[in-house]
Amino acid sequence: MRWIRKHLLAFAALAVLVYMLVPNVVVALFSFNKPSGRYNYEWTKFSTDAWQHPCGTPGICDSLGLSLKIGITASVVATILGTMVAFALGRHRFRGRASTNLLIFMPMATPEVVMGSSLLTLFVMMGVPSGSGAILIAHIMFCLSFVVVAVKARVAALDPRLEEAAADLGATPVQTFLRVTLPLTAPGIAAGALLAFSLSFDDYIITNFNASPSSITFPMYVWGASTRGTPVQINVIGTIMFLVALVVVIGGQLLGSRRQRAAA
Repeated sequence: MRWIRKHLLAFAALAVLVYMLVPNVVVALFSFNKPSGRYNYEWTKFSTDAWQHPCGTPGICDSLGLSLKIGITASVVATILGTMVAFALGRHRFRGRASTNLLIFMPMATPEVVMGSSLLTLFVMMGVPSGSGAILIAHIMFCLSFVVVAVKARVAALDPRLEEAAADLGATPVQTFLRVTLPLTAPGIAAGALLAFSLSFDDYIITNFNASPSSITFPMYVWGASTRGTPVQINVIGTIMFLVALVVVIGGQLLGSRRQRAAA
């Protein structure tokens, strides 16, 4: 009992981790299934046909390509803008700073149904046609808040004495930013970029409000396919995306540990 009490926190963390990973394991398992009907809900027979032909279902790879294109573009633009906003809020005092912080937080707290319908109304009033362009603008808008929060937390944790030391050693402001500030804030910037991409790639509600019949993203394709049948290729693409995210996270952790050992 003493040993159990000592490791109770570890057991709880492991149980939560297993609970979070079980859906991903089920998705990966059913990517090797060969269903007898239209719905891939019951295990029938082991097969690798879906992995050999991931684009075997019409339209699935087109929707995936559109989601990747919008997600990458939205994350890049939101990361650039969000990083600049985070530095402005974290390093400078100006009139309206508190109001700006509140405005940054509002897209994160607003329900997606309200935001999607509001953006649709705005785009209609401004004459912006529905489609991939409207979706991209909407994704940049709500991803921006998450990037600002992630980078701002990293900026607030920086020790200003490091930049002062660089200036004392003769570094210009640009050199100090590129060689000291930017490398120290890089983990926060990378976290914000990855979070923005995942939110953009996964979004359905806001996208559905601003999409056109020719701009079907992957989440919209999955939702539409679920009413007619669930192709096994959906599980294949979901498994691939999960493995890619896992490799990125593990690679980042290994790189951070290597840098810490090198610094020590």
